[in-house]
Amino acid sequence: MNKATLGTVLALTALVSVTGCAKKESAAPAAPAASPASPMAGMQPGQPHPAPTAGEAANVDLTGIAKADGGKTVAEIYGEKATLAGQPVTVRGKVVKTNANIMGKNWLHVRDGSGADGTNDLTVTTAGSVPNVGDLVVVTGTVAVDKDFGMGYQYPVLVEEATVVVEPAAQ
Repeated sequence: MNKATLGTVLALTALVSVTGCAKKESAAPAAPAASPASPMAGMQPGQPHPAPTAGEAANVDLTGIAKADGGKTVAEIYGEKATLAGQPVTVRGKVVKTNANIMGKNWLHVRDGSGADGTNDLTVTTAGSVPNVGDLVVVTGTVAVDKDFGMGYQYPVLVEEATVVVEPAAQ
């Protein structure tokens, strides 16, 4: 195995272990049980990997988040994903989960209180600094749909190569 392939395998392994995603499990034999602290705990074959859990996101107040000027809500991005694919988009929301330096990117989960389960959590990649969970941010990046990172890890919607601006906390 060459260095590039090994690096890709290691990066994907790190992605599997720490980031919520939309990977679908195959009907392969069940893996050994995960420890209760593992992000895989409680997962059954055929279920998607988790986005931020209710416990992770529960401490982030999503009330009163105004749509960014000229921007979209998280739910609108999901609803319009076919027409937004490859296009720039801006969204305002609060950070509910972060994962730094996976595959050379920082990964954020942003919510704005819009959408239902499955369309209320937007995954964002950025090379910029990692904001804190709970920060109100304005994200501008390119919409990618049905992004496949291999090994079955697929995202229905991503905002890639985003700039992330943390807005001041309301006084």
